[in-house]
Amino acid sequence: MILNHVSVGTSDIVAAVKFYDSVMSTLSIKRSHYIENIAAAYGDNFEFWVSLPHENKVMAGNGTHIAFNSPSREAVDSFYAVAIEQGGSCEGKPGLRPEYSETYYAAYIRDLDGNKIEAVSM
Repeated sequence: MILNHVSVGTSDIVAAVKFYDSVMSTLSIKRSHYIENIAAAYGDNFEFWVSLPHENKVMAGNGTHIAFNSPSREAVDSFYAVAIEQGGSCEGKPGLRPEYSETYYAAYIRDLDGNKIEAVSM
């Protein structure tokens, strides 16, 4: 594995933790760390972090997104529904993406701070 972790910024760690606790649970990913009022991490060996930026200036990456493996198409659907319910916005409804492969099933969401995330099942 070439990566240790990835991190996205948030302007409100309490709201972000509520959002990600709900969304990540649809993919069977649990919160592994919490640093009060600063950051939270999800996953085990490779971690996804959401945190307050040191300079307190949150900017979602243009062209950047993070994809999470999903155990099933149903989990992708649940990821999408829960993310929308928690205040995320649609960047691509659940469905097949034959331009990537004939079995690539994914959904894309923007979190509360505009970070783009994806759930994918193949």
